[in-house]
Amino acid sequence: MQIVVPDEYRYLYVQNRERPVVKIPAEVLRQVAPEVGKITKKTLLLIDDMMRIMRRANGVGLAAPQVGILQRIIVIHPEGMKPTALINPKIVKAEGEQTGQEGCLSIPGLYGDVKRAAYVEVEALDKRGRELVFELEGMPARIAQHEIDHLDGVLFIDKVIAETLHWMNPETVDDPTE
Repeated sequence: MQIVVPDEYRYLYVQNRERPVVKIPAEVLRQVAPEVGKITKKTLLLIDDMMRIMRRANGVGLAAPQVGILQRIIVIHPEGMKPTALINPKIVKAEGEQTGQEGCLSIPGLYGDVKRAAYVEVEALDKRGRELVFELEGMPARIAQHEIDHLDGVLFIDKVIAETLHWMNPETVDDPTE
């Protein structure tokens, strides 16, 4: 899907020190990220940067490709959950269905409804390299699926119910983390 950004939203697509998130049509957003082979100090610094960038952008999730790094790392911060980093996350079970509005820090201002699984089990490594299984439902499941899609070069606009797409200033959208 080709996105044409309206003039009044173009300022959101500037990438700089204050707005470090990579925006469409950057190629890195469409590439498949390879797995992390070994967790190093550099990996931990990347996770710290991603957490900071996600908080500053009032996001609830962020994937490494969104900061220009092709690695299978996501950070999520659903309401009621502590911020969590998932390394090499993989959905191993998905059940049910939910439809809800999504946006994306890499496509600021554009929102639309996406069908996702209502419940997912995600296998991943934590920052210490321990294997964990996360059982997520509702909004946390939606966030994890959205971010894992980023690791495969898939954006929410690829799955959106087209007629629900609409532009809205993200500064006026209620932040689910507040």
